[in-house]
Amino acid sequence: MEFPVDALDTVAAFMKEHRLLLVTAESCTAGLIAARLADVPGAGALLDCAFVVYSPHAKQRCVGVRKRTLDRYNLTSEPVAREMARGALRRSRANLAISDTGVVDDTDAEIPAGTQCFAWAFAPPDGEGPACVFSETRRFSGDRHAIRKASAEYALHRIPHYFGLLGAPAAPQASVTEDQS
Repeated sequence: MEFPVDALDTVAAFMKEHRLLLVTAESCTAGLIAARLADVPGAGALLDCAFVVYSPHAKQRCVGVRKRTLDRYNLTSEPVAREMARGALRRSRANLAISDTGVVDDTDAEIPAGTQCFAWAFAPPDGEGPACVFSETRRFSGDRHAIRKASAEYALHRIPHYFGLLGAPAAPQASVTEDQS
């Protein structure tokens, strides 16, 4: 799955129009979500910061993922992705957080290679109350680089979709699971 640069320009324009400032909490993509957005001119107005939290300890220390969540659900899980996004949002001045956690190789007998769990967290407009968080699990194919790149671009391209769901019934925690080959 290849996203052309003009598609990234469209996402950047959407973010600019809706005054979205991004923070990322990235595990599997290791900073590629932020890096892809930085490919767009004017990205400095759209990107606050990025946390690369590869290890379980970094997820806990840097973005506040609870040990009990890691123990109960595994590193590659939507609950972990949601906590990563919420934690990144709390630790930045951004009003949008994207997180990802997953596997690109056959390192886990229970989780297929290419499985990626994402979360998008939107701060409430008035700054009061909990963030509105959406999550989904997708599976990408290819080598390590192809999976990481497709995951990063997919995460950015879902911003308009989830922004459009804000305020919809049951919006605070949606979940979708799909394969992407």
